Amino acid sequence: MTPADLRIALFSGNYNYVRDGANQALNRLVGYLLRQGAQVRVYSPVVEHPAFPATGDLVGVPSLAMPFGRGEYRFPAALSPRVRRDLAQFAPNVLHVSSPDPVGHRAVTWGRKRKLPILASVHTRFETYPRYYNMAFLEPVFEALLRRFYRRCDALVAPSESMAQVLREQRMNYDVSIWSRGVDREIFDPAKRDLAWRRALGIADDEIAIGFLGRLVMEKGLDVFSDTIDELHRRGIAHRVLVIGEGPARDWFEARLPNAVFAGFQGGADLGRAVASMDVLFNPSVTETFGNVTLEAMACGVPVVAAEATGSESLVDDHVSGRLVRPGAIHHFAEALRCYVEEADTRAHHGAAGELRSREFSWDAINKAVADTYLRLIRQKG
Repeated sequence: MTPADLRIALFSGNYNYVRDGANQALNRLVGYLLRQGAQVRVYSPVVEHPAFPATGDLVGVPSLAMPFGRGEYRFPAALSPRVRRDLAQFAPNVLHVSSPDPVGHRAVTWGRKRKLPILASVHTRFETYPRYYNMAFLEPVFEALLRRFYRRCDALVAPSESMAQVLREQRMNYDVSIWSRGVDREIFDPAKRDLAWRRALGIADDEIAIGFLGRLVMEKGLDVFSDTIDELHRRGIAHRVLVIGEGPARDWFEARLPNAVFAGFQGGADLGRAVASMDVLFNPSVTETFGNVTLEAMACGVPVVAAEATGSESLVDDHVSGRLVRPGAIHHFAEALRCYVEEADTRAHHGAAGELRSREFSWDAINKAVADTYLRLIRQKG
């Protein structure tokens, strides 16, 4: 069997209606599979005006707006009779589930009844989310629910070895391989740095811009970022803050960082320019399983200060291409940022080391690993 023989039913909680690193990776995967001659059918909530066009055939599933002020996301609610008929007609030979939601659960049940191989991809650490909404006591419950879901799958793919190890330690599954992430070197490159663009935002050429990149939601560590910037102010360390991204917590973040420059959402070449125009990226989040923003900054020659957590610790070489700091350690984050603000040589050397490391991430080689996993699972089921 070759990739051209694959018929993949892919289930996603958010395939293209809100842009994030996870769904962009899924769309890149589908594009790669289609180029290999595989057939792919994607099942996901749809909206009238999605963030970007879907790659491949997309079938809408019933969904509801998320509660708790997160209405931009849709909650996949059911595997309806219409969707089941579509699935039966498509007749997949492998299932790929990318979100542990009700539709993902129902898809796994559907596939198990038909003895189909099932691969789950892990894109975020859902079990950590309650801590950002003052409900940390629910983390063991979330972890148990995730374990039940992932153990019903034949194998998992995770974006980094550090995340794969977490999944093994949590006993989610014991067949865990790596589906890493790539970076578009035509977009993310040190040459994209644009001092005129910075000046237009009010950032002088000799000012050091500490960047935040990502959706503005609390689970990205906005509180830790803000507290660390406060500490830099207390120490009298001159800097500017450049925030790239949009999200429901923007008002909160702007109130906490009244002197920051908020450049809003940037995409494509504009995003590459924005990242390359930072002097250091500060990524305090612990919810990512890979850390696309970390890799994008590295590709732009920008050193990274990140939480020592899944994803970033598989990318950043501490004291070589950036700094890894214990999650939530405000004073240590501030000290790491101080070094980059005040030491131009360290900033340049670590940025160059990160750019060199980023060259190892080729999208086609990365996506081939997933296709190979599909084929292996089919052989094992046969």
